[in-house]
Amino acid sequence: MNYQNKTVVITGAAKGIGAACAKLFFDAGANVVLLDVAKDTSNINDDRRLYIHCDVSSETQVNEAFQKVEQHFGSVDFLVNNAGIQRYGTVTETTVEEWDLVMNVNLKSLFLCSKYAIPFMLEKKKGVVINIASVQAFLSQQKVAAYTTAKSAILGLTRSIAVDYAPHIRCVAVCPGTIDTPMLRDSIALSPDPDEVMQECVDMHLTKRIGTPEEVAELVMFLCDDKASFITGQAIRIDGGLGITIQGSKR
Repeated sequence: MNYQNKTVVITGAAKGIGAACAKLFFDAGANVVLLDVAKDTSNINDDRRLYIHCDVSSETQVNEAFQKVEQHFGSVDFLVNNAGIQRYGTVTETTVEEWDLVMNVNLKSLFLCSKYAIPFMLEKKKGVVINIASVQAFLSQQKVAAYTTAKSAILGLTRSIAVDYAPHIRCVAVCPGTIDTPMLRDSIALSPDPDEVMQECVDMHLTKRIGTPEEVAELVMFLCDDKASFITGQAIRIDGGLGITIQGSKR
């Protein structure tokens, strides 16, 4: 796939799935805009890469970021809404501040970035928005009330964007299973026995392994390509078969 002269904006691009997407698009010739709150990646800026320190849950910062994108590259062809955080807790355990934080980063940011990216696409009458949701839009662990709620809501936002801006703009939700990202590693490190938790993650998948950020990035890149032009408004799981079996007797 060739993305020369195309511009992609990726949120949460400093690590994990976002970083993998940024690398693949860059290697395919795209101009890549990386939005993140990390402060140690600005040295990557060059003719085809632009890092912008941006809290994507802030409308002011998102607006300013897309103004910089316009000044630097002129337009936006693809938006990958990838930024996300995890907080653990039931409804009664989760504080209002934690709930708002998860909703702002995992859901509001998708609304804001889409709001400012889509006008560029409308000018060209072509564009793709990819929303990174989660298998937890369909299945839920214990103690992830805020996270699974936000990821479920992304599917509704995806449908709305697909319907409202058809036929020129497509919108697809990508729903990963367990992926080997820094966020996963940090979460597992909180356990008394990280090795046991990692093995549990592996065993939950029919593939008997967890996924890689690069595998998710390959799917994202395909969905942005014209080869995927008949796919819109859908939630596509890339989850190693997580959650499609019922455990029990093999008789």
